[in-house]
Amino acid sequence: MAQAVEEWYKQMPIITRSYLTAAIITTIGCSLEIISPYKLYLNPKLVVKQYQVWRLVTNFLYFRKMDLDFLFHMFFLARYCKLLEENSFRGRTADFFYMLLFGATVLTGIVLVGGMIPYVSESFAKIIFLSNSLTFMMVYVWSKQNPFIHMSFLGLFTFTAAYLPWVLLGFSVLVGASAWGDLLGMIAGHAYYFLENVYPRMTGRRPLKTPAVIKALFADEPVVVARPANVRFAAPPVDE
Repeated sequence: MAQAVEEWYKQMPIITRSYLTAAIITTIGCSLEIISPYKLYLNPKLVVKQYQVWRLVTNFLYFRKMDLDFLFHMFFLARYCKLLEENSFRGRTADFFYMLLFGATVLTGIVLVGGMIPYVSESFAKIIFLSNSLTFMMVYVWSKQNPFIHMSFLGLFTFTAAYLPWVLLGFSVLVGASAWGDLLGMIAGHAYYFLENVYPRMTGRRPLKTPAVIKALFADEPVVVARPANVRFAAPPVDE
């Protein structure tokens, strides 16, 4: 069993493995009171005035208490982050990292701007961890890129992947969890999908082209389709 888990972990692509590891270590560390969540949450004042810039990253790593909701999000992270990196972004690690960076930036921007809008500022002020939202963004992007895959929810009913975010959003409401985080993830995911997949087809321009400085961080290898060895093809027929 332990060997199977180890093999499963080693076979994960680099971004998925790194994010999953950091999230589990951070959440367990907070549960054991080794790390204080008060040192991790998103606080714009502390970021600007006291230069605690790490909060811009650590708020995406803590998934609150270790309960059923935590297990669900770890499953979503391990599954859909891996599917995106291995399939849609295969051989394009830099582009996948840029997608996560874009999503994190959009989510942070929404919370900061929302905190300055009257009547809704209090609701946005309560959003101090965006880990669930970033995970949900990946689920949304995957569902938009694979809309016709048939899925089943807990064996109760089947649906196509295009409706997966809405099914999970409904489940969050049913179990009493806040739907704000999931909604923000859907907004960030739709922004990425539109700018990366829809807008270029409309205008011929790609606004989310990965910067060269990010590409330099990852040694992406081209995807090569293997050709079976020792395969002989029949000669074309000769006209008589």
